[in-house]
Amino acid sequence: MKIDGKPHRTIWVGADGWSVEIIDQTKLPHAFEIATLKTPQDAAHAIKAMLVRGAPLIGATAAYGICLAMREDPSDQNLITIARMLGEQRPTAINLQWALQKMTGVLESTAPDQRVDAAYAHAERLCDEDVETNHEIGAHALTLIENIAEQKEGGAVNILTHCNAGWLACVDWGTATSPIYQAHDKGLPVHVWVDETRPRNQGAALTCWELGAHGVPNTLIVDNAGGHLMQRGDVDLCFVGSDRTVANGDVCNKIGTYLKALAAYDNGIPFYVTLPYSTIDWSLNDGFSIPIEERSQAEVTAMSGRLPDGSVATFDIAAPDTCAANPAFDVTPGRLVTALITERGLCEATTEGLLGLYPERNGTAVSP
Repeated sequence: MKIDGKPHRTIWVGADGWSVEIIDQTKLPHAFEIATLKTPQDAAHAIKAMLVRGAPLIGATAAYGICLAMREDPSDQNLITIARMLGEQRPTAINLQWALQKMTGVLESTAPDQRVDAAYAHAERLCDEDVETNHEIGAHALTLIENIAEQKEGGAVNILTHCNAGWLACVDWGTATSPIYQAHDKGLPVHVWVDETRPRNQGAALTCWELGAHGVPNTLIVDNAGGHLMQRGDVDLCFVGSDRTVANGDVCNKIGTYLKALAAYDNGIPFYVTLPYSTIDWSLNDGFSIPIEERSQAEVTAMSGRLPDGSVATFDIAAPDTCAANPAFDVTPGRLVTALITERGLCEATTEGLLGLYPERNGTAVSP
């Protein structure tokens, strides 16, 4: 998508032809900075410290981490060691394991002296595929926005989203934002209610920033305001992403998603989950079996912000020695989801619905 009118992706190979460049998302929205990854350890740090985040982008970064590892040592043992190390950085988003499996599958059948070129070619292919997949997700969901816009006869379509499932969470387009960008670029009037998404504030720091950079009207709200806006009729539909969706349609996404789904259900507002096929975990049939990442207490008890003099600082917001819990994700049962939206179209958030889109998985998905 665009920043100051210039198209960008979130990850790309540097001018030297081998290092990997990323947008350092920990510096947004106050500074737009590029970080360079030169080792697989750099890639692991970027994933763990959330210089990159969002399930698809985590997978893409891990893929390029394998590329960097093959430059250092293309042996079988190094491939196994680095893939295991990268896979341990974050437990919840299934795309991480998916991308590593794709990379190792290709490289295991490639001679060591050809692995560097093969790795870079396949990582690039995964990134291009992510862009195309997310565009298709948006194209399927665009119809939903068009239908509401027609009913409102020129009035803005108000969309509520949670966390950041935008192009910053992917290679481009995003999942939840893909239909929004496509609607905006088509000239449809859209407005986005953006949850701040405590404790890391990805909505405030990332979603508002990227929507604004592309010119999409948006309004930041505190996490607890969504239900109020729904009660007032100020939300037409909800689009959220997914870090892992299991075979029965349960959705694991950023903490707070479940509460938005409950509010939408109570107010009769469509609640859609957008996701690529790489986010589906066919090995599980219960969302509550997904490992939930527990992050540092400091993310809850402290915040970062820009001071009046322009400097950025981190400051405490809780009393000293306050104990905090920080689960990073929650699970929304499929019964609360109006539909899942993938690159293949819309389906019910059920095993039958998913298999209707992916019949080739019949027999591989865990039975209800």
